[in-house]
Amino acid sequence: MSDTGGAPLLSPQEAWDERHAQRDPIESHDPDPNLVAELAGLRSGLALDLASGDGRNAIWLAQRGWQVTAVDFSRVALDRARGTAVAAGVEVDWQQADLLDWSPAAGTFDLVTLIFFHLPLDSRRVVYARAAAAVRPGGTLFVVGHDRTNLTDGIGGPQDPTVLFTAEEIVAELPGFSVTRSAVTRRASTGARGPIDAVVRAVRDPA
Repeated sequence: MSDTGGAPLLSPQEAWDERHAQRDPIESHDPDPNLVAELAGLRSGLALDLASGDGRNAIWLAQRGWQVTAVDFSRVALDRARGTAVAAGVEVDWQQADLLDWSPAAGTFDLVTLIFFHLPLDSRRVVYARAAAAVRPGGTLFVVGHDRTNLTDGIGGPQDPTVLFTAEEIVAELPGFSVTRSAVTRRASTGARGPIDAVVRAVRDPA
């Protein structure tokens, strides 16, 4: 950390540890509604949940028979996720790693999820390409993020347009996949408008 004369600057990992420590949960104990809508009927297998946060999606998958590996770089989030999983009576392989430096095993997983993991374009392409490579032939890649239109027409989410994306942009970066869902969705909200998400579901083509 460095000091500019005021409060010490936090690393990204420290910032997320602090954010998770301040709120339980950050968003909701419930799984992402897009995940539920799209994958509830998918046959279980090996799943990889990247940027898993406090574990709401990984635990939901484990409750439905998936063997889940969940990766996040926040120790606070993973500690909370472990406790929630124990309370829910499920097992998840929780791993602490920085996805900018860590690569999953290629061609291994029946399902890989990236849900609300926003990065600048160059970093996103690297991490998302590794995620796609981890999907076995016939397996599913599932991506959800704040759509770029959320800045002007939605609520919440990152306010930096350089880390937002559209479903079309993600689809364009998925050679070797057949896209089964590419959409913009608006989540329910108690206000006049809700968050706007980009949703992509794609199946890796046979080898």
